Amino acid sequence: MPWIIIGVVVVVIAFYVISVYNGLVQARNKVRNGWSQIDVQLKRRFDMIPNLVETVKGYASHEKDIFEQFGKARGLYQQAQQTGDVAMAAQAERGVAGALSRLIMVQEAYPELKANENFKELMAQLKDTEDKIMFNRQFYNDTAMAFNNKAEVFPTNIIAKLFKFQLAKYFEVDAPEERQAVKVKF
Repeated sequence: MPWIIIGVVVVVIAFYVISVYNGLVQARNKVRNGWSQIDVQLKRRFDMIPNLVETVKGYASHEKDIFEQFGKARGLYQQAQQTGDVAMAAQAERGVAGALSRLIMVQEAYPELKANENFKELMAQLKDTEDKIMFNRQFYNDTAMAFNNKAEVFPTNIIAKLFKFQLAKYFEVDAPEERQAVKVKF
């Protein structure tokens, strides 16, 4: 009789460990999917920007450093994509955001550029992509938090450590100036 009770307890514990392990795997896969969605939109942005840059080049050939900044950020992003480094991808994304803001300032300096249909279409697509990136960053961070909570809360943390689950990194702003409110002056 005691062997039956011990057997039942062992089976219950085994099913619990399997259940927790599967839950951790599902949560980790949600995090990976969230990152993949960001990755897709960043890739779309990187593919779209050269077209925007070519449209602007005719109007602003003296703004060469914008294009160089974008090129550096694109290279950094490709490196981050190969290594899966979320922090490096965030750094590349900040470089692109800076180049884009300068590109928009160039657009303001050339009213005829604003009227260009190709430029208008590209800017609309870029805005849509930026909105998707923002949404996907939030989704990624939410899924990363859910996974991290699951991996750190007792008793699932024991199984997470046993099977060497790594905590997910958040997509964060590193530059303190990006956390400050934007000042608009007319």
